[in-house]
Amino acid sequence: MDQSNTRGERARNLFLQGYTCAQAVVLAFEDVTGLDTTTAARLASGFGGGMGRMREVCGAVSGMFMVYDLVLGYSEPGDMESKKRVYADIRELAERFKAQSGGSIVCRELLAGVETTTGGDPEQRSAEYYSKRPCPNLVALAAEVLDAFLKEKHML
Repeated sequence: MDQSNTRGERARNLFLQGYTCAQAVVLAFEDVTGLDTTTAARLASGFGGGMGRMREVCGAVSGMFMVYDLVLGYSEPGDMESKKRVYADIRELAERFKAQSGGSIVCRELLAGVETTTGGDPEQRSAEYYSKRPCPNLVALAAEVLDAFLKEKHML
């Protein structure tokens, strides 16, 4: 994959097309998850705006976790070793994201200094909307963090 088409750039471009933060990250990994565009977009659709505009966990981070789960998650309820591994990996991904995002995975904290509201309808996107928000960069960051992690785990 050339530098202009990294997973981060794919995710950023998808966000700029109008997908939510979570959708953009999940869609950037379609080739890995095996999900079709419609299913991937629907799966992640409620996680934008920090989960339905509640400004909780950043949608890009939620998308990163969803892709991780699809690739490396577990499915047997009694598999405690896998559950421990998954939880440890999720915490590691969160720490890697925090280390490069200013110390948080929480939407409202990542948007500090940006005038925004909690709840309500999604905002219309415009050049001004994009210029004030770190979201395109955070979406790219989440995709790049996960891409590096999956490569380390020999999953890519």
